[in-house]
Amino acid sequence: MASTVRIAAVSDIHVGTKTPAGAFHTLFAQIADSADVLVACGDLTDYGLPEEARILARELATLRVPIIAVLGNHDFESSQEGEVRRILADAGVILLDGESHETHGVGFAGIKGFCGGFGRGVLGAWGEPAVKQFAHEAVAESLKLESALARLRTPQRIAVLHYAPIRATVEGEPLEIFPYLGCSRHEEPLLRYPVTAVFHGHAHNGSPEGATQNGIPVYNVAMPLLKKLHPDRPPFRVIEVDPSAPAPVSNGAAGTAYAGPERRKG
Repeated sequence: MASTVRIAAVSDIHVGTKTPAGAFHTLFAQIADSADVLVACGDLTDYGLPEEARILARELATLRVPIIAVLGNHDFESSQEGEVRRILADAGVILLDGESHETHGVGFAGIKGFCGGFGRGVLGAWGEPAVKQFAHEAVAESLKLESALARLRTPQRIAVLHYAPIRATVEGEPLEIFPYLGCSRHEEPLLRYPVTAVFHGHAHNGSPEGATQNGIPVYNVAMPLLKKLHPDRPPFRVIEVDPSAPAPVSNGAAGTAYAGPERRKG
């Protein structure tokens, strides 16, 4: 096993039906030269169409490193996410939806995540049934992430999401849409089961990095953001992880992530 594992991450590549053949050849060649593993954080397709997934599968055929991915909201747009998942899985992509996977001595746990807001602004499951259903979706995604993290036995673990688990990496987007870019509920599993790093996308105009309450680095790897910030560089992020390093340790912050506003009648 190598002393360090290079992990490349990118999100929001939005492959469409009009994406020309070879459009991502240079990007994937650069990733293959730079990394041992690729993490793709959702919005792999533009409208969630099987045709788009087939185009992406052909583009990925030349990439000879493990590919670990989650789906994003765009991948659900046409209600054919099951077929999109099947096509990409047949192409060798390891798609996580509450599952975990280990490669090169590093563990990965992934979910799509959901909306809901951050800090005291987290939407609570109170009031109308539609509000409860919306809030419960974020809770369910968080529980899936916690279950996936709990199954990992590697000292070094990476969390993969589409939606942001913290506010810091959506800063730069219009304040009005913050609640639709992620949810602090997804931070709670990361406090209970500390990881080496977190990757997400979705916030095209957010900030490239932040940290959880217990100091875990969180990276927004949305390709439009990386292109805007660094037009002279390939639009992906690489971190190096030592699989033999001690596991991250919680600083005791668990339990404080989604204490949102108190229930009250309006």
